[in-house]
Amino acid sequence: MITIVIALICFLLIAGSIRQLFTSLEIEHHMFSFHIFLTLAMLYTIVMIGFGLIYAVLSVQGVEVFMRTVHNDPPSWGHELSKGIYFSGVTLFTVGYGDLMPVGWGRWIAIIEAMIGYTIPAALVAKVWQSSKKDS
Repeated sequence: MITIVIALICFLLIAGSIRQLFTSLEIEHHMFSFHIFLTLAMLYTIVMIGFGLIYAVLSVQGVEVFMRTVHNDPPSWGHELSKGIYFSGVTLFTVGYGDLMPVGWGRWIAIIEAMIGYTIPAALVAKVWQSSKKDS
């Protein structure tokens, strides 16, 4: 039950961060600014850590989200958190090194995260274009 609550809170934080970017971002001078860069960096950081926490919490609770490695040691919170955030970053930025492979629920979560990582830049470009067209 606690796993579901933590995962739901992480998803809500991620959704709220993405919503905040596109509802309050004001484009001054119709060009890329330092403010936009910081906003994007914070958004990507929140999404990456949020999904990393989801992976870590599920893994510590016994839900298999990554393919098991050779050693059968019980998962420690620190190790699972670092593995989750690393996998989250690789997935979010669509790098896909292949050293960690999602299984079970991890596959579906990774698909959602990859879609978010892939569409944020496109949505930002569309918003800037729409804003510049409206001001013309």
